[in-house]
Amino acid sequence: MVKSVICDMLGIEYPIFQGAMAWIADGKLAAAVSNGGGLGIISSMNANEDYVRQEIQIARSLTDKPFGVNVMLLSPHADAVAKLLVEERVPVVTTGAGNPSKYMKQWLAAGINVIPVVPSTAMARLVERAGAAAVIAEGGESGGHVGELTTMALVPQVCDSVRIPVVAAGGIADGRGIAAVFMLGACGVQLGTRFLVAEECRVHRNYKNKILKAKDIDTMTMGKRMNRPIRCLKTPFAREYVKMEYAGVPDDTLREKYAGAFRLAAVEGDEQEGCFMSGQIASMVKKEQPAAEIIRELFEEAENVLNGAQKWVK
Repeated sequence: MVKSVICDMLGIEYPIFQGAMAWIADGKLAAAVSNGGGLGIISSMNANEDYVRQEIQIARSLTDKPFGVNVMLLSPHADAVAKLLVEERVPVVTTGAGNPSKYMKQWLAAGINVIPVVPSTAMARLVERAGAAAVIAEGGESGGHVGELTTMALVPQVCDSVRIPVVAAGGIADGRGIAAVFMLGACGVQLGTRFLVAEECRVHRNYKNKILKAKDIDTMTMGKRMNRPIRCLKTPFAREYVKMEYAGVPDDTLREKYAGAFRLAAVEGDEQEGCFMSGQIASMVKKEQPAAEIIRELFEEAENVLNGAQKWVK
């Protein structure tokens, strides 16, 4: 069985996190992943503390296993959510879209394991100095907000730059990907797109269908002009948005254009105006399964690859 230091640190069976997908990663999905032996994560997105508290309560009603909450640092509610997580004694906090240093002292004092998402070695070193328990090195193959570096390039450089455990994210859909990032120095993985089709995931049926039907070339990045690149499926919305970016449309108009687009995709399944965030591995996702089955299958594959490595290299 594939285990690592991250399992012992967090009290989980398998070294896998479920990505914090806005409007998707709720208490029910987080609990299902945690019950399956991984670390389920609730996305706080731009929601207020009341929403986050409700999802924490849902997760706790469905599992007695560890789970986490992701704080989107650009959210106007980040301060209030950060305080709530201390009050709720959430075991793990992951962060995205910024530097979490202003919250680290209160989280660490509460005994929370803080594991920021990092797009570079500089950010990894910064959060290590601030007391992070581990980091998630996320390559640009992932869905949602992305950086420039790919997983293959980013993960080994981050592993060489910090002494704390590194979790790899971006472009991982099966056991081969898990085995590969372990060889790069990671001690765990975070997957988002694969969990979109978990049976416990309540994303709109249209969203699941798009992932299941996706081809290898069906994602694109939008938002580059505003320095906020987002990887998503190619849809009428995404194509129109990119045209507007390079047609001199003002930034305010662009912000209005994508405001609410993620919700339209995840909650309403709007195939014209919704933004369907997805990683580049969408075409490798073939079927709906319970979250626990996904996790077991991933690590059975990974173990077979790792055990059989000498078949390929003599």
